Amino acid sequence: MLIDVSQFYHEFDFTYARSRGPGGQNVNRTNSAAILRWNLRDSQALPENIKARLLEKLAAQLTVDGDILIRSEEFRDQDQNRSACLKRLQALLQKALFVPKKRVATKPTRSSVRKRLDSKKRHSEVKAGRKKLY
Repeated sequence: MLIDVSQFYHEFDFTYARSRGPGGQNVNRTNSAAILRWNLRDSQALPENIKARLLEKLAAQLTVDGDILIRSEEFRDQDQNRSACLKRLQALLQKALFVPKKRVATKPTRSSVRKRLDSKKRHSEVKAGRKKLY
């Protein structure tokens, strides 16, 4: 299921902090690291069934208040870090909403069962032929 994070952009709270990432001496003067905070529990943009599923899957990554925090400081530019936060949130939501296909159990064919048993019998005879006869 594809979710576009831009549809609930108004629910995001961005804050900025000093970055530990690239930028040389400039990182000591500018707030280039972006921190995205999104309260998943109070979100009005998601349907209830999707919200419940996300809350279950992302329970370990939520704060006590139900917020998802994503920090990006890989770029020198604040806007690029904000975009990186959004991309990481998008990937996180996609991964959490992925539903694997149900495995359909299959039955081995009659010939494959016969081949397996013949192979076991041959192997058994080879091993039995190695025994010492007293």
